[in-house]
This record gives sequence, C-alpha cells and structure tokens, in this order.
Amino acid sequence: MSDPNGERPVVSEKYLTARIDVENSASLATICKHGAYQTAERVLKQKQPAEVTQIVLDSGLRGRGGAGFPTGRKWTFMPKDFEGPRYLAVNADEGEPGTCKDRILMNEDPHLLLEGIILACYAISSEDAYVYIRGEYLESYRVLARAIAEAEAAGYLGTGIFGTDVTVRVHLHRGAGAYICGEETSLMESLEGYRGHPRPKPPFPAIAGLWQKPTAVNNVETICNLPSILEKGAEWYKSIGTAESPGNLLYQVSGHVNAPGVFELPLGVTARELIEEHSGGVWKQRKLKAFIPGGVSTGFLPAEMIDTPMDHGSLMKVGSMLGTGGLIVMDESTDIVEALEILTSFYRHETCGQCAPCREGCAWSHRIVKRILEGRGLPGDLDQLREIANLSDRGKTICVFPDAISAPVLSALKHFEEDFLAHINRPQHLPSEAAS
Repeated sequence: MSDPNGERPVVSEKYLTARIDVENSASLATICKHGAYQTAERVLKQKQPAEVTQIVLDSGLRGRGGAGFPTGRKWTFMPKDFEGPRYLAVNADEGEPGTCKDRILMNEDPHLLLEGIILACYAISSEDAYVYIRGEYLESYRVLARAIAEAEAAGYLGTGIFGTDVTVRVHLHRGAGAYICGEETSLMESLEGYRGHPRPKPPFPAIAGLWQKPTAVNNVETICNLPSILEKGAEWYKSIGTAESPGNLLYQVSGHVNAPGVFELPLGVTARELIEEHSGGVWKQRKLKAFIPGGVSTGFLPAEMIDTPMDHGSLMKVGSMLGTGGLIVMDESTDIVEALEILTSFYRHETCGQCAPCREGCAWSHRIVKRILEGRGLPGDLDQLREIANLSDRGKTICVFPDAISAPVLSALKHFEEDFLAHINRPQHLPSEAAS
C-alpha cells in the first residue's frame, strides 16, 4: 500500500485495537500484562506538560470526532497563565448514524482510553476529566465505571498517581439520547445540567468551557491515540497514513456489504479497498450505487468515486468529508429519495430548535422530500430544497447542525437527481395532489 499522493509508504500497524482480542481485555490485571499504563507512568515522571503537547502537535494527530482539527493545536489554545481549574471533556456521545467505533474502544479496552485521558490531562494541566457518554451505551458505561474503579484502586487515577504529585480524576456522565449533544458546546451545557443547546462562539471552550473555565474537548478515539504516540514518538506516527492525515483510523463499514465491521487501517485507504477487500464486497452480487464516507452528515457520493482515498484532504476535494469514518454502502436497488427521507426525518427530530434556519429548514426539507417520495412533488421542489439547504448552511446558525443536513440534501440532488425526477414524473402523479 502506498500514499495516494506518492509521497511515502503507508505503514499498516494496529495500535488502537491491538489488545481487543486479548481474553478479558477490559480487566486491569489482564491488560497490565500487555503494557497498559506504562507509557503514562514514564511520561509523567520524565516529561513536562509542554513537552507532551509538542509531541502530539508534531505527530499531526487530527481529531477523530468529525471535524479533523489538529489535537495538539487545540491544546495550545488553553491559556498558560490561568491559575484556576481547567478541564478535559471526552466526547463519547457517538450519535452520528453509521458510527460505532468509540463503543468498541470503551467496551473492549477501556484502560487504553483512561491512559490516554491521563496523558491529555497532564498535557493541559487538568485534574478533572469528564466523559460524556451516549445514554444508550449502557454497557460501555458499566465497563468504564469498573475500569475507573480498578485504576483508582491501583493508584493510576486519583491523587498522586504513579507516585508523582499529579492528580487526575475521571467522572462519567450519561447523556439522554440527544444527537445535538455530540456538538462540543451542547455537550458542556448538558454536563452542567442544562438543556443541550449549543453556545455561541467565541468564546471557545479553550477559553470558557465547562463552568466557564478553560476546557479541551476531545473524542474517544482521539484520546486513544495518545499512548502510542507518546510511547513511539511523532515520527513513528507520521509514518502511518498520509502526510496530511497521519495515523490509523477505525473505519466502520455498514449497509449493503457482505461483512460489515470496524477495521483499523491507515488513513488514505480507498473506499474500494474498504468495501471490496475488508467488507466482502457489495452483497447479493449487486453493483454499488452510492456510499456515504464518514457518517450521514458527510453526504452521498456516487459509485464512480469509489477510488477516492478516505482521508481528510481527498474527500474534501470531491465535496465531502471524512467525518467519523463511518462508511455506509448502498447497492443499485437503493432509492436515494427514500434514503434521504429517512435522513431528513432524523435531522428534523434531532434539531434543538434554537435557530430558525435550522428548526424550519429541517422541517421543510423533510416535508418536501417526503412529498416527493410519495409521488406528490413538483419539479420546483428540487430548487426549493437547494434554496433551503443554502439558506441554513455555512455559518448562519450557532452550530454546524444545519451543515449536517444540507450535505446529504445537496449531494443527493447533485449526484442522483434522476431518482427525484423519477418520483416527480410518475405516470400516476397528478398536479392537484401536490397542492393538497
């Protein structure tokens, strides 16, 4: 395998899921035999927080929660002269449809996450980490709670960990099933006990986050990269993946494939490799019609784009995003209008309603798509869908939720307009029905 840009080899080496096949991998006694917490202890005793931040910055690690922002750079935004408490918020909400990677990490190797939390807290000089976990992830919550208790009993969490003067406390908080709380400021509002509404920015969380104190918000998978980066170094990490998107990603493949699953692979593998080599190909000997590359908010791509590398820059060039790496496959029997009706229904239900363009745009988008699906649409509906998507897109609201619905709407219309016209031009379609 080679870098899609021909710059250097793409190394394939598992480090996120290397221990999940170990029997009883969630147990501290078991996983310590496989190196758990050794890196954290060495780093806390031998390096300063600024050194840890610099290594992560040099590694090029990008956030795995969707936006792909450089993790080390986010940490540098934390004020250096602030004397009060500061916090780490770990986003374990994982509400993006098509996404299930964080659940595997929390269920199968919770101590990898906790070791990463220790390193992140040390880097940003925080004594408290809050893990905001999706309410439906009850098993993950139970596994993490047990792991935290084990780590506290062993002296790996709490006051004076590893015999140093460092304190790290980890708190679990269950959400209540709101998709919007995957957005970092909504997450913080919910953690503080308020309704999960996004906050206007600025100020950004690094300046005024939890309880208006400096806060770093990082995704579970992002945090789980830290032990390996601090153990093996930035140059090792940059040897994996591509120059712009280094490291491995937990790609999740679902939909119309023979072997859906989660696969740890270097950033930059193509959608074709994920579908045909790792997921057993499109099921029922059918052809590929479309795929969603990184969770439903990244939109639809047609089959002819199957050779697109699955990394941040390559997907951006074709008008999409890597997102969470949740690849959803649709075969030739798929009606894109029906798929979009399901997605717009989801977004209509999940909007927090705080901003009018989002609240009204989600409702009207779903209403129009549903009408088209039922054979009651008109050609002008397509232009109206585009207008609604453009009105609510690109920074016109407090958070980026409207971008999440506009991407599938606009991409479906761009690549699969014929599916919409097939419904609009049904022989049984009567103009009088569209007006009702």
